[in-house]
Amino acid sequence: MADADDVRRLALALPHVAEIDSDGFDFRVADKGFVWSYPERTPGKPRLIRIDIAVLFVGDEAEKQALLLGEPDVFFTTSGYDGFPLVMVRLAEVTVDRLRELVTDAWRMRAPDTLAGDLDEVAEA
Repeated sequence: MADADDVRRLALALPHVAEIDSDGFDFRVADKGFVWSYPERTPGKPRLIRIDIAVLFVGDEAEKQALLLGEPDVFFTTSGYDGFPLVMVRLAEVTVDRLRELVTDAWRMRAPDTLAGDLDEVAEA
């Protein structure tokens, strides 16, 4: 089982990552978000930052649908994310190793090509 501390540790281990001040967690590379805590919105109630759920950038709609259909206990989405390559991950349902893969993949998809090689250097160290 993973948690918000694991998200923070894994994200900050990647190169060129900035943590944005928030009530939960919010990580960016080159000013592009790749993983953040889920801002749950319920009509008539204030937004609730859920640190037990991470929003992750994925490659495209096909990858999003594959994750949602393949592991519905782990991944979900809401209508507010329709049309965006983003999924929500129930952190308690993933291992830290799986979370590492997901966060790293999200970083790869958001980092510009000029920074991509820096990830390989970190992995070799």
